[in-house]
Amino acid sequence: MSKRVDPLELIRKYYDPASEAYRILTIHSERVTAKALDIVDRHPEWHLDRDFVAEAAMLHDIGIFLTDAPSIDCHGTEPYLMHGALGADLLRKEGLPRHALVCERHTGTGVTLEEILREGYEMPHREMVPITLEEQIICFADCFYSKGNVEKLTVEKSVESLREKQRGYGQDNLERFDAWCTLFL
Repeated sequence: MSKRVDPLELIRKYYDPASEAYRILTIHSERVTAKALDIVDRHPEWHLDRDFVAEAAMLHDIGIFLTDAPSIDCHGTEPYLMHGALGADLLRKEGLPRHALVCERHTGTGVTLEEILREGYEMPHREMVPITLEEQIICFADCFYSKGNVEKLTVEKSVESLREKQRGYGQDNLERFDAWCTLFL
């Protein structure tokens, strides 16, 4: 069992609630959380930790403020691709190692060490692919929502558009996404 946390309280520790970054992060995270919890609720036979999924889904993008992404009011110095690893570092410091793994492993359908090295991604050199069902559910739910203007925040992407996007990242990503569609939809 994981340490329990109030996600909004923790987000407010790092974000000004009056900022656009806070608004974007919380709306996006609420959408991802709702989708993830819908999956959890449809599968009671999996005996998943619903409270953990709710908390981790709300916190999965906590590291965005440390990145250089002015379109979402984030004015840090790191490349956006690092937001998961940066958020994981924050959550580890907060005593939330299990939540940190969700941050680290949620980008796209996950990022393998092979992809990091092959593509030259500015990321730590380690496997960052979701492993547990809870991690996979949050990662999958995150695929359906973007961060940005109100339309991007509130419109759920179609499975077909997501398949096309994953196809662009390679066969492994597409296969992971398709397997999740079979399992979660």
